[in-house]
Amino acid sequence: MLVNLNDVLIPARKGKYAVGLFNTVNLELARGVIEAAEELRSPVIVGTAEILLPYAALDDLASLLLHMAEKATVPVVVHLDHGLTEEVCREALELGFSSVMYDCSTADYETNAEKVRQMSELAHSFGATIEAELGHVGDNEGEDGAVDDPSRFYTVPHQAKDFIERTGADALAIAVGTAHGAYKLPPKLDFDRIREIAELINTPLVLHGGSGLTDSDFHRAVKEGISKVNIFTDINQAGAEASFNAYSKGKGLTDLMLPAAQAVKESVMEKMKLFGSVNKA
Repeated sequence: MLVNLNDVLIPARKGKYAVGLFNTVNLELARGVIEAAEELRSPVIVGTAEILLPYAALDDLASLLLHMAEKATVPVVVHLDHGLTEEVCREALELGFSSVMYDCSTADYETNAEKVRQMSELAHSFGATIEAELGHVGDNEGEDGAVDDPSRFYTVPHQAKDFIERTGADALAIAVGTAHGAYKLPPKLDFDRIREIAELINTPLVLHGGSGLTDSDFHRAVKEGISKVNIFTDINQAGAEASFNAYSKGKGLTDLMLPAAQAVKESVMEKMKLFGSVNKA
């Protein structure tokens, strides 16, 4: 069934577990994610990010993901991850996405807050939810300088409270030591900061850059207050590796599709068990 972030994250926060967002750009990824959720009876969030749109157009994914969400036997949020522009966020809402993330985290605080406030009004008018980011989660390529010294971009707890009061965002991505993409060095998460922010606001907290964290990292992050974890690299690599292993001369794409979907499914199931969302649908 198609739902929004509030439907899955408010119960997650109360129950002290997390729901995974798994980005998808094709049928194999989407099928693996939804099948994992249904088998484990877990709520799930599927979607795409603006940076991934060269691989699959937003309207094409909307047709695929919304249909799969509506016929699923578990709650499924269809979410735009890291919407960087107002235009793309608006398009996602008009296409029927039940949630958007408007990422203005590289802007100054006042600009971030005002842009998110305006987008919150728009999203809520569609009956959709909105996620924002305060602080900045960098990428492991180091292009934005956030990996060399991530603490410079950490979320300030007292700002988080003000930010939510001003914007009305339904979920807040916080910067506490993770980064996007494959890690070159093990990350060091600021668990005390997660707990402090969770104690200041009731809004569900989001951990970006989840691929590559250890099991203990996930357990501790959820324990301290994380309600949503974003995953893409792990399932993307699992599908690619399965396709590689399944290929031999004379085989075609159809021979690779089922092994790829199964590998994605298994990877997603591992994460759901770590997040504690099994049997929470």
